[in-house]
Amino acid sequence: MIKRINHIGVAVKSLGLSSDLFAKIFEQPHPHTENVPQQNATIAFFPVGESSIELIESATQDSSISKFIDKRGEGIHHICLEVDDIKKEIERLKKHGFQFVNDHPDEGGDGYLVAFLHPKSTNGVLIELAEKMK
Repeated sequence: MIKRINHIGVAVKSLGLSSDLFAKIFEQPHPHTENVPQQNATIAFFPVGESSIELIESATQDSSISKFIDKRGEGIHHICLEVDDIKKEIERLKKHGFQFVNDHPDEGGDGYLVAFLHPKSTNGVLIELAEKMK
């Protein structure tokens, strides 16, 4: 079951410069940053109500974030939906014909298991499913 919008991911070239910008927008101090080796990225979260804005900087030149920025520039990368049971949601959505970037969840940032629906099956929107690890 989908519980809420967890965050909106924003691909950025420089986490430092973008953190400065978003700190001013939200009138918040600089957030904690975290390396996510499974995604070849460094992330920072700015809480906004019950959701957040996730800034994502590539940790390598060949990561999906680098490729995204090279192709489209900086900007909204994905919408993350928090779910109760990620494996169950993957099964349910596959039955409806949705494609996934990978068929199994991986460890993501902030203590979540994550899986991405392929944008080819979601009108061009990359959607991340996330389940809090227990």
